[in-house]
Amino acid sequence: MAEPNDEITTRRQRLEHIRARDIDPYPSTVRRTHTIAEVIENFERILEQKETVTIAGRILSLRPHGGSTFANISDGTGTIQLYVKADEIGEDSYQKLEDIDIADFVSCVGNLFLTKRGEKTLLLNAAPTVISKALRPLPEKWHGLSDIEQRYRKRYLDLIANPKAKEIVYLRAKLLRELRTFLDGKGYLEVDTPILQSIPGGANARPFVTHHNTLNVDLYLRIAPELYLKQLLVGGIPKVYEIARCFRNEGMDPTHNPEFTQIEMYAAYENYEDYMRMVEELLSAVVPAICGSLIVSVDGQSIDFTPPYKRVDWNETLNAALGEKTQNLSDDNLRKLLKKKGVDAEPSDGRGTLLDHAYKKLVRPHIVAPTFFINHPLSLSPLSKTRTDKKDEVERFQLVVAGGIEMMNGFSELNDPDDQRRRFEEQEKLRRAGDEEAQRIDESYLEAMEHGMPPAAGIGIGIDRLLTILTDSASIKEVILFPTLRPKDSK
Repeated sequence: MAEPNDEITTRRQRLEHIRARDIDPYPSTVRRTHTIAEVIENFERILEQKETVTIAGRILSLRPHGGSTFANISDGTGTIQLYVKADEIGEDSYQKLEDIDIADFVSCVGNLFLTKRGEKTLLLNAAPTVISKALRPLPEKWHGLSDIEQRYRKRYLDLIANPKAKEIVYLRAKLLRELRTFLDGKGYLEVDTPILQSIPGGANARPFVTHHNTLNVDLYLRIAPELYLKQLLVGGIPKVYEIARCFRNEGMDPTHNPEFTQIEMYAAYENYEDYMRMVEELLSAVVPAICGSLIVSVDGQSIDFTPPYKRVDWNETLNAALGEKTQNLSDDNLRKLLKKKGVDAEPSDGRGTLLDHAYKKLVRPHIVAPTFFINHPLSLSPLSKTRTDKKDEVERFQLVVAGGIEMMNGFSELNDPDDQRRRFEEQEKLRRAGDEEAQRIDESYLEAMEHGMPPAAGIGIGIDRLLTILTDSASIKEVILFPTLRPKDSK
């Protein structure tokens, strides 16, 4: 996009005009008596008492009419109209408006009145004072930034131009508050665990690797906080959670960003059945707080989060989609069947990954209402406890909604250290065979388990995905302030 060179030149000239009058266009101290929100909220009282107010904010529009000028100003709390009259402030003072541009931050002093149309307005008793000169213009017409790429790269402009973008920022903060309030009320303790890890664990994902110069060792950005949080259960903290920034070196699409936020929580003496009930309770509290109702519109579909949610068997649903029981198929025959069904697979993919590819391709996209998929294959779940009645399945659930978005994943936690070592060893074989997402043997975690880990359950919830659903956003990039993007010169 071409730079508005003429506009920038003009604005710089006006900047010099201001400095020539021995005025600092970027002062460190700004006086104001009210925010704009306070002015609007207390308008009648301030008007009745004829109180002089001082506000500050960004100029969004300028509408000169001979000897008078109307403008709109916003300070992030609200927007109000300004009215400047030459015969009110004097011609010399009025001429100073020629050095003010749309997007400048200004300080204004005046008295309130209502226009004939009933619009709340501030009549200035002096020219606005520039407190931060903008050297570049806002997006054209300031209220219309439609280029998606520009919106993501220049989020500050997006926040100025698009009200929904700013609304999402506040809703994200509110969502985190609601989650904290819910969990704190349940007796959970919020903690922090390392982002730099010696072994990336807690999920099947390819990590980002970095190097610590002093120790001369490679470290990894965490893919999940799970293994550290469960060590706290070993240490005697019965309920823990973390709002964790995580990193996975994987592809990008409307539901994936390499850097993302999830909340993980774990509770001793509970199982996956307990946690499915808690998820229903959690969403019953959080969804109305964000959306005003348990019924949410997502991509033209009405989704009802009123519990209870449907539960379906993971294996049975996949077998129905494939037309065969996968349990009876060898790995080779499973590959042939998936190829016939149009499911892509890599030569290095293990059985669990093959099944997961098929599930994501053939089952998940058809789910709209909140649905628990339960009892996943053991080969797909190296950290989950096996079912007592089916040793090739685990006590696990995923909540899927809105056309196949996996909102959360949870399970009864495996607390048998010998079984966990065997699972890690199987994962290590897959990694040596070429599966870069397979998990690794974490000796420190195994040692912690050997000291005794209580029966427990846990879940991870993708904050970005949840907010994408609750705000009816088309992409996860809409709810991440600064999403990962391709370099501008990349083809």
